[in-house]
Amino acid sequence: MAGLLRCLALSGLLLLGACASSHMLTGTPRPPISPEQVRIYYAPPPGAYEEIALLDVSSGAFTYGEQNKNNAVIKRLKKEAAKLGANGVVFGGTARGYGGGGVNVGAGGGRIGRHSYGGVGVGVDISPEQKYGHGTAIYVPNPPPEQP
Repeated sequence: MAGLLRCLALSGLLLLGACASSHMLTGTPRPPISPEQVRIYYAPPPGAYEEIALLDVSSGAFTYGEQNKNNAVIKRLKKEAAKLGANGVVFGGTARGYGGGGVNVGAGGGRIGRHSYGGVGVGVDISPEQKYGHGTAIYVPNPPPEQP
Protein backbone atom coordinates (compact mmCIF):
# COMPACT_ATOMS: atom_id res chain seq x y z
CA MET A 1 0.00 0.00 0.00
CA ALA A 2 2.81 2.42 0.87
CA GLY A 3 4.47 1.64 -2.48
CA LEU A 4 1.24 2.51 -4.31
CA LEU A 5 0.97 5.82 -2.46
CA ARG A 6 4.59 6.67 -3.30
CA CYS A 7 3.97 5.80 -6.95
CA LEU A 8 0.86 8.03 -7.09
CA ALA A 9 2.70 10.91 -5.42
CA LEU A 10 5.62 10.59 -7.84
CA SER A 11 3.22 10.48 -10.81
CA GLY A 12 1.56 13.66 -9.59
CA LEU A 13 4.90 15.43 -9.29
CA LEU A 14 5.92 14.33 -12.78
CA LEU A 15 2.66 15.64 -14.25
CA LEU A 16 3.11 18.97 -12.49
CA GLY A 17 6.66 19.21 -13.81
CA ALA A 18 5.45 18.41 -17.33
CA CYS A 19 3.55 21.70 -17.49
CA ALA A 20 6.38 24.02 -16.56
CA SER A 21 5.91 27.77 -16.67
CA SER A 22 8.17 30.37 -15.15
CA HIS A 23 8.73 34.08 -15.13
CA MET A 24 11.43 36.55 -14.18
CA LEU A 25 10.13 39.90 -12.98
CA THR A 26 11.54 42.94 -14.77
CA GLY A 27 8.86 45.38 -13.61
CA THR A 28 6.02 45.70 -11.14
CA PRO A 29 3.25 43.08 -11.25
CA ARG A 30 -0.38 44.15 -11.12
CA PRO A 31 -3.46 42.38 -9.76
CA PRO A 32 -4.25 39.17 -11.67
CA ILE A 33 -6.68 39.28 -14.60
CA SER A 34 -8.41 36.67 -16.77
CA PRO A 35 -6.22 35.00 -19.42
CA GLU A 36 -8.90 35.89 -22.00
CA GLN A 37 -7.99 39.57 -21.49
CA VAL A 38 -4.36 38.99 -22.50
CA ARG A 39 -3.42 39.78 -26.11
CA ILE A 40 -0.50 38.32 -28.03
CA TYR A 41 1.63 40.83 -29.96
CA TYR A 42 4.11 39.62 -32.58
CA ALA A 43 5.87 43.00 -32.49
CA PRO A 44 5.88 45.62 -29.72
CA PRO A 45 2.57 47.51 -29.70
CA PRO A 46 2.56 51.15 -30.83
CA GLY A 47 2.65 53.69 -28.01
CA ALA A 48 3.72 53.31 -24.42
CA TYR A 49 3.70 50.05 -22.50
CA GLU A 50 5.24 48.74 -19.30
CA GLU A 51 7.37 45.59 -19.21
CA ILE A 52 6.44 43.30 -16.32
CA ALA A 53 8.27 39.98 -16.76
CA LEU A 54 10.10 37.59 -19.06
CA LEU A 55 8.08 34.39 -19.53
CA ASP A 56 9.14 30.81 -20.33
CA VAL A 57 6.57 28.05 -20.87
CA SER A 58 6.29 24.56 -22.36
CA SER A 59 3.58 22.80 -24.31
CA GLY A 60 3.38 19.93 -21.82
CA ALA A 61 4.75 16.40 -21.98
CA PHE A 62 1.55 14.82 -23.30
CA THR A 63 0.62 17.26 -26.07
CA TYR A 64 0.52 15.63 -29.49
CA GLY A 65 0.46 17.42 -32.86
CA GLU A 66 2.38 20.53 -33.88
CA GLN A 67 -0.67 22.84 -33.89
CA ASN A 68 -1.77 21.59 -30.47
CA LYS A 69 1.72 22.29 -29.11
CA ASN A 70 1.63 25.84 -30.51
CA ASN A 71 -1.84 26.41 -29.05
CA ALA A 72 -0.69 25.11 -25.66
CA VAL A 73 2.34 27.46 -25.65
CA ILE A 74 0.15 30.50 -26.46
CA LYS A 75 -2.42 29.48 -23.84
CA ARG A 76 0.27 29.09 -21.16
CA LEU A 77 1.91 32.42 -22.06
CA LYS A 78 -1.48 34.13 -21.62
CA LYS A 79 -2.12 32.32 -18.33
CA GLU A 80 1.30 33.20 -16.88
CA ALA A 81 0.95 36.84 -17.99
CA ALA A 82 -2.56 37.06 -16.52
CA LYS A 83 -1.25 35.92 -13.11
CA LEU A 84 1.03 38.98 -13.17
CA GLY A 85 -1.71 41.39 -14.30
CA ALA A 86 -0.19 41.85 -17.76
CA ASN A 87 -2.73 42.49 -20.52
CA GLY A 88 -0.31 41.64 -23.32
CA VAL A 89 2.58 39.37 -24.29
CA VAL A 90 5.19 40.27 -26.89
CA PHE A 91 5.75 36.82 -28.39
CA GLY A 92 9.44 35.88 -28.52
CA GLY A 93 9.21 32.58 -30.38
CA THR A 94 9.28 28.84 -29.82
CA ALA A 95 11.85 26.06 -29.80
CA ARG A 96 11.61 22.30 -29.91
CA GLY A 97 12.50 20.26 -26.88
CA TYR A 98 14.81 17.31 -26.70
CA GLY A 99 13.75 13.74 -26.51
CA GLY A 100 10.74 12.07 -27.90
CA GLY A 101 9.98 8.38 -27.79
CA GLY A 102 12.40 5.59 -27.09
CA VAL A 103 12.75 1.98 -25.96
CA ASN A 104 14.95 0.76 -23.12
CA VAL A 105 15.79 -2.79 -22.09
CA GLY A 106 17.33 -3.84 -18.80
CA ALA A 107 18.28 -7.11 -17.16
CA GLY A 108 19.43 -8.00 -13.68
CA GLY A 109 20.03 -10.89 -11.39
CA GLY A 110 21.60 -11.91 -8.15
CA ARG A 111 21.95 -14.48 -5.44
CA ILE A 112 21.01 -14.42 -1.78
CA GLY A 113 22.21 -17.50 0.06
CA ARG A 114 21.10 -20.54 -1.93
CA HIS A 115 18.40 -18.61 -3.78
CA SER A 116 19.06 -16.87 -7.05
CA TYR A 117 16.81 -14.51 -8.95
CA GLY A 118 16.74 -12.73 -12.26
CA GLY A 119 14.59 -10.38 -14.26
CA VAL A 120 14.29 -8.55 -17.54
CA GLY A 121 12.40 -5.33 -18.18
CA VAL A 122 11.43 -3.36 -21.24
CA GLY A 123 10.37 0.29 -21.06
CA VAL A 124 8.75 2.25 -23.85
CA ASP A 125 8.59 6.06 -23.82
CA ILE A 126 5.79 7.33 -26.08
CA SER A 127 5.78 10.92 -24.87
CA PRO A 128 6.24 13.45 -27.69
CA GLU A 129 8.84 16.21 -27.83
CA GLN A 130 7.73 19.31 -25.99
CA LYS A 131 7.68 22.75 -27.52
CA TYR A 132 8.99 25.68 -25.49
CA GLY A 133 7.94 29.30 -25.88
CA HIS A 134 9.03 32.63 -24.50
CA GLY A 135 7.77 36.17 -24.45
CA THR A 136 7.64 39.40 -22.50
CA ALA A 137 4.62 40.13 -20.32
CA ILE A 138 3.57 43.76 -20.73
CA TYR A 139 0.88 46.16 -19.58
CA VAL A 140 -0.55 48.41 -22.30
CA PRO A 141 -2.56 51.35 -20.84
CA ASN A 142 -4.63 51.94 -24.02
CA PRO A 143 -4.41 48.82 -26.20
CA PRO A 144 -4.95 49.43 -29.93
CA PRO A 145 -8.05 47.84 -31.49
CA GLU A 146 -7.57 44.22 -32.50
CA GLN A 147 -6.97 43.50 -36.17
CA PRO A 148 -9.40 41.00 -37.76
